[in-house]
Formats: sequence, C-alpha cells, structure tokens
Amino acid sequence: MTRKPQRVVKREGGRAENGFLNRVGSAVGPWLKSPVLDFYGILTVGVLLIVFGIVMVLSSSFVLDVAGGGSGYGRAIKHFLLVLIGLVLMTIAAVLPPGFYRKIAPLALLAGLGLQTLVIFIGKEINGNRNWLQFGGQSFQPSEMLKLALIVWMALALSNRQPSLHRIKAIMPAVLPAIIGLGAVLIGKDLGTGLVLVALIGTCLWVAGVPRRILAGPAFFGVLAVLGLTFGTSNRRERISHWLSGYQCSAEGCYQPRHGLMGLAEGGWFGVGLGESRQKWGLLPHPDNDYIFAIIGEEIGLLGTLLVVFLYVALLFLLTNMVRRYKGDVFTQVATAGVAAWFLSQALINMCVVAGVLPVIGVPLPFISAGGTALTVSMGALGMLLSFARNEPGAKQAIQASWKSARGSVGVFASGTGGKKSTPGNAKPARGSKTRAPKAKKNLGNGAKGRKPRA
Repeated sequence: MTRKPQRVVKREGGRAENGFLNRVGSAVGPWLKSPVLDFYGILTVGVLLIVFGIVMVLSSSFVLDVAGGGSGYGRAIKHFLLVLIGLVLMTIAAVLPPGFYRKIAPLALLAGLGLQTLVIFIGKEINGNRNWLQFGGQSFQPSEMLKLALIVWMALALSNRQPSLHRIKAIMPAVLPAIIGLGAVLIGKDLGTGLVLVALIGTCLWVAGVPRRILAGPAFFGVLAVLGLTFGTSNRRERISHWLSGYQCSAEGCYQPRHGLMGLAEGGWFGVGLGESRQKWGLLPHPDNDYIFAIIGEEIGLLGTLLVVFLYVALLFLLTNMVRRYKGDVFTQVATAGVAAWFLSQALINMCVVAGVLPVIGVPLPFISAGGTALTVSMGALGMLLSFARNEPGAKQAIQASWKSARGSVGVFASGTGGKKSTPGNAKPARGSKTRAPKAKKNLGNGAKGRKPRA
C-alpha cells in the first residue's frame, strides 16, 4: 500500500519575517561595529541624563524654595551652576590622553585617602553619616573623589602586575589601599558609599583577571564589614525592621519610604504631569536628591521611570562594548569597568530603595539627583570615559572625518540659504547690460487670436 506524497507548504510569512530581520541586521550591524559608537553613545546618554536631571531638580525643588521664602529657582540655579562646573571638568578630562590617568593615579590615590582620613577626625556629620568636610562655609564629600582615585589606581596596579595576578602578593598593592579607603568610609557609617566601593573594587579585580579563589577572600571580608555596619548600629537595625514590615508603621523611619511609594503609585502609567507632584509639597523629604526617582515616577509615570532605566542600561551596554574593544589594554579595561560598576550599582541601589526593594540607603541617582561633589566628580569620570572612547582603534580618525563632514554640510547649507539663487526664468538683466530678453514669437496665422492657422 503506497502512501501519497505530502505537499510541503512554504510559509510566506516566515520568509518575510526572516527578510525583515535580515534587513534590520544589515542596517544595525555596521552601526554597532562603528569605531565611534562608544564615543557618541556615551556622550549622548550622559547629556540626556544630565539634562533630564536639570528638569527634574527644578520641578522637585520649586515648591520647597518658595515655601522657604526664597526664589523658586534657587536650588535649580545652584544645580545648573554645578552642571556647568561639571561640563568644564568633563571637557578637560575628555581632551586629556589616556596616558595622563596612568601618570596621575598615585597622586590621586594619596589625595583621596588623605581627604577621607581627615573625615574621621574633623568630618561633618549629616543624618548619622560622617562623610563631609567643610572649609570656608563650603562642604564636599571626599568619598566621591575616593571612588575615582581607587579606580585609576587599581587599574594601574593590576595592569602592571598582569602576569602574576594568580598570587596574593601581586594584588596586594591594589587591594590594600582599597581596603583602607573602604574602612575609612565605613568608620564614617556611610553604608551606601561602602556598598558602591565594594561593587567597584570587586569589578576591577574580576575584569583584571584575578582568579576566583583569590577573589573569595576580599569578597568575604567586604561582606563581613558591610554586615557589621548594617547590624552594628540601632539606626540601621530599625531601618531593616521597618523595611521588613513593609513600612506599615507610624515611626519616623517609615515616613519617607512610604511617601516615596505613594509617589510611584500615584503616577500610574503616564504620571500626573510635569510639575504636578503632590508629594513634593512637604510630604516627601529630600524630593530633589535621594528620592528624586519617586518624583519622576509620580510626574512622568511608569514610562518616565522606564526611560531612566533604559538610559542606564544603554550606558552599561556601551561601557561593556568598550571593555571588549580594548582587549589587551588592561588599564583601560579595568578603569572603564570600575566606572561602570560605580554608576550602575549606585543607580540600582537608589532605584531599589525608592521602590521598596531595599531598606533606606542614602545614595544619589547619578547625573539626576541634586548634589555638588557627586555630580561634578561623576561628570569628570564621564569625561575620562570619553577620552578612552575617543582613542579606540580607528575612532579618532572617524571622529575627525565626521566633524569635517558636518562642517562641510553646514557650509553648503549656509551658502545655499545666504541669498536667492538666480534662475534663467526669473533673472533680471543688470542696468546697462546688452543682454535683452527674447521677444515672443508672433502668430503668423491669418485668423484671429487663438484661432488655428490654416493648413
């Protein structure tokens, strides 16, 4: 008994879908392989985050400034001035060659550790954390400078000892200053900065190629230090107990996180509108700083918060891509990965705290929260990343070619719009010119106007 052959039905939809994916891949593939992707991508994402932060600081601080009897633009103007200072630092850092950061690493480490040690003795305590130095009426956070100093120093120390990183003795020049800096921060009871330092230290060691058996030791002591600081003070224990209760309590420690969650809930999908937040009217403490993410969720909604998350994920993708392209240059790889761990861990902690996933830990949202030292130093670190991206293989030539092309396009556009071009149809002869307009041909027909001539 013979079986009838089955007909094979070809799916036109699958073929069309594959064709669409191929077209998308052919269009996006060269762009992803472009040597200028990292430079322009990091610059674009950074500028978007900074501009978004200016808008949200103005929106979240206007009411508090007016309620305090001052101008509604007081904090926003201060934040904008700090952004200008940060732009100067970012531009200088982007223009400097990558070799400059190798040379300055030892001096930066000494300055960072020295300033952080001064905090232990003469530091200013704010909200239970001793993490500020004050000189001449101005205060700043040395721990923010310490983050960048530790990154460049660890990149230098680990790159110089690359062949022997499997021995503990070889990594001690990188790890020992990091442990000292972390200890100085934890003595000041700044748990948030301590967690960020643990993340960037571990990332630098991992990217440099330190074996996992050696990484286990520093990781173990780092976790012990963080746990000791977390449960060693009554204030931290209360925060954890409030967090475990879902902030369903009348204590003061539940007030801020509960109103932060209210802000996210009231925003819904699309928010109540920019500038229309209710929580910033004295209900939510620090709406322009640690809890600015709650104001974003309330005024712009879930879409606004997802936009912020997307920008940070895009930054992570770009920095990961830059680490991959700098294969062989351990210093640049470690420094880039350390800054990525700094920005992304800090953003993740801030957003998780506002969303109630973590207990209250005071860290700002990078490039968005109002602040002085954190904002300017972060923009300086962004400039260092731009310097690395500008010196990728083939990037400098491509950037110069793109700028020349842009200047050429602007010149063509300016020359084309500078005046009306004369055309043969509308040109008027100059006075005194012998050129005359052509006369219209006479109708040689014998009939009246409009009548066809006889054949």
